[in-house]
Amino acid sequence: MPTATVTISNELGLHARPAMAFVQLAMTFESAVSVRRRGCDEVVDGKSIMQMLLLAATRGAQLEIACEGLDSEAALAALGEFVKSGCGE
Repeated sequence: MPTATVTISNELGLHARPAMAFVQLAMTFESAVSVRRRGCDEVVDGKSIMQMLLLAATRGAQLEIACEGLDSEAALAALGEFVKSGCGE
């Protein structure tokens, strides 16, 4: 399963608006998307806004994104780039 580690760079972290944008992007792919904040054991569904908000990812937090499915490489690349670019903010 392909994985990537990215760092939250936007000033307010992964609050509701960027978390929803992440989920909307994840939903465009067939692959399952799981996300874990580095240092925590809990893995959440990257296609669930409620679960993404549970990450409480502030600026500087590292997220490990994993994708599994037919388009996993494309999903991982797009989601990784989204976070690296500041989550649309």
